[in-house]
Amino acid sequence: MLTIRTNDCQAKSIFLRSKPASGLTLEGGVCYTRLVGSIEQHILNFIQSTYNSMGWWGVIALMAIESACIPFPSEIIMPLAGWMLISKLARPLWWVVLAGLFGAIGNTGGSVVAYIVGMWAGRPLLNKYGKYVLLSRHDLDIADRWFSRSGGWTVFVSRLLPVVRTYISLPAGIARMNMVKFLAYTFTGSFIWSTGLAYGGYLLGVNYDKLRSAMRPFDPVFIAVIVLLIALYIYRHVRNLRRDKSS
Repeated sequence: MLTIRTNDCQAKSIFLRSKPASGLTLEGGVCYTRLVGSIEQHILNFIQSTYNSMGWWGVIALMAIESACIPFPSEIIMPLAGWMLISKLARPLWWVVLAGLFGAIGNTGGSVVAYIVGMWAGRPLLNKYGKYVLLSRHDLDIADRWFSRSGGWTVFVSRLLPVVRTYISLPAGIARMNMVKFLAYTFTGSFIWSTGLAYGGYLLGVNYDKLRSAMRPFDPVFIAVIVLLIALYIYRHVRNLRRDKSS
């Protein structure tokens, strides 16, 4: 029986014990609610089962899911690949580059799906119903110009950020960013991200989960920034509406 132990937290933690049929358990102090901890355990078991049955095709499939606006953490997918599919099988270090390639292929494929959804469904819906969520045609035009001018770097940087990387393809599609640039920056950023995580899993071996534990505290930061930007956006639009009414 193989046991993975997470780092202890100083804050109040939930002690989780689970024994899935696959033989991999997650045990330790986790600074999460019981629900979140249970979800991560199920994700861990699912990824392991996928790799056991599909190998590298599992990496491509899971990273495609993660990149299609479905919050399936690459911070678990790729380090676990670095351990299960490379380190555990005593494969040489250069296989980490192959892992990064498969991760990037999966990410790019999933991103194309989200991009197409945004391109064909997002803009018409926003043109018709955007006013109900404080989105005007002027705002959409600004987004179009932004992705036309700086969309490449926006997509690239987003691929290197937790949380944000999962959803960036949808607004890129809505803004109808140049498809060739979108694919190029998506693949490049995803390759760097995937290779780095797989390398971390390769180095840490069975303790690969420590990489996710180290990155987890930053997730709320990115979520908080997104919420703050949304709040500022709403505030600006409400203020402008009031100003128009008073004038």
